[in-house]
Amino acid sequence: MTRCEVSMVVEPGSTQVTKTGAWRTFVPVIDHDKCIKCSLCEIFCPDSCIHQVEGNFVPDLDYCKGCSICAHECPRGAIEMVLEEK
Repeated sequence: MTRCEVSMVVEPGSTQVTKTGAWRTFVPVIDHDKCIKCSLCEIFCPDSCIHQVEGNFVPDLDYCKGCSICAHECPRGAIEMVLEEK
């Protein structure tokens, strides 16, 4: 039997020291009217780049890699991933 090694994120927020947003293809757009403030996007973001600002959740695009986990986890479909124009 061969040994299988799996790579994974050990600690969320690992990109807090390195801006990674420059190579993103899709960007999260949050519909604040649909948002129920459940915080799931903030909790599940592997880069800890979604924060609550003045009552609304906002992605820090300097660190967002466009992975779409936030959109997938949103129970109300309030986050849409759109092609980023550069």
